[in-house]
Amino acid sequence: MRKYLQIVDRHKASAGIRFANFFLDRIFIQVIYYSLIFIFAVIYAVIYGEELDTENNTVTFVFVFMYLAISFSYFYFMEYYLGKTIAKFITSTKVISIDGNKPTPKQIIARTFSRAVPFDSLSFLGQNGWHDSWSDTRVIDIKNYEAEKQTKSDIDSLGNKEIA
Repeated sequence: MRKYLQIVDRHKASAGIRFANFFLDRIFIQVIYYSLIFIFAVIYAVIYGEELDTENNTVTFVFVFMYLAISFSYFYFMEYYLGKTIAKFITSTKVISIDGNKPTPKQIIARTFSRAVPFDSLSFLGQNGWHDSWSDTRVIDIKNYEAEKQTKSDIDSLGNKEIA
């Protein structure tokens, strides 16, 4: 069981920031998706000399699978390796574990798959979003969190001799 730190909850991102993250991330995923579809269609047209038949069920299935793969990859790789998505860079927020550490791959996978639950995108309007609660992670305001951590570190180091 993870140690729960109150400092993490004190600096959780607001519902408005979470909505902005959701909205911006969806825009970035759509841009990536449509760019790849465009590239795919151009390559198909060059190779086969004809337009891609989007009415074909197989093509539709491939596009749906592609969208899901892009969404999963976007969230997993960005949040695991960087701790944030492009939207979180813009809003100065970050994903961390409830114990204040970097989330584990298992936590990020749980967080990413939880997004597939219907109405999960609205769950952040409550206390914590489902993908936060189920994965023991939180989205925090980086500047305030780091400032409080630094203040606590400075207080803890009072009275210690500095060696030059």
